[in-house]
Amino acid sequence: MISSQIEQALNRQIDLEGFSSMYYLSMASWCQVQGFNGVSAFLYHHSDEERMHMLKLFHYINDRGGHGIVPAFAAPQKDFSDIHEIFNIVLSHEIKVSNEINALVAMCIEEKDYTTHNFLQWYVAEQIEEETLARNIIDKLKLIGEDKGGLYLFDRDLQTMGVAGHGRGKGGRKKH
Repeated sequence: MISSQIEQALNRQIDLEGFSSMYYLSMASWCQVQGFNGVSAFLYHHSDEERMHMLKLFHYINDRGGHGIVPAFAAPQKDFSDIHEIFNIVLSHEIKVSNEINALVAMCIEEKDYTTHNFLQWYVAEQIEEETLARNIIDKLKLIGEDKGGLYLFDRDLQTMGVAGHGRGKGGRKKH
C-alpha cells in the first residue's frame, strides 16, 4: 500500500509529466507552422514520450492501492521566438523535472518506501538522457547560429532523430 504523502507527490508528478507533454506539443505545433518539420516531428515524438511517462505513473499509483488523478493542465506557452529559444526551454524544463524526481526519491528514502524508490530509478535514468539530449541539441544550435543552410540540415537531422527515438546511445556530450 502506498502512503498518502507519496501518492500525492506522485500525482503532482503526473501533473508535471502531463504538462511536459502539452508543452512539447505546443512547441511542435509552432515549429510545424514555422516550416521546421523535422524539429516538429521530433517534438511531437517527445510529447508522446512524456505522455507515456505520465501513464506509467498512473498505473504505478493504482497498482499500489492509490488513485492516479487526472489534473487540469495549465495552458502552455504557444509562441516562441525561434528554435534556439525552444531548446533552451526544453533543457530548463527537463532540469526542473529532474529536480522533482530527485525530491520524490528523497521522500521515498525518508519514508522507507523502497518499492517506489526502485520504481523511480527508471525516471532518474531517463532524466539524465533527457538533459543530455537537450544539451547536445543546444550545442549543435550554437555551432549553427543563424546560418540558414545549417538550420535546414539541423531540421532534417532532427526529424531522423525523432523517428529513431532521439538517437540515444550515439555518442556522448562533450565534457566541460
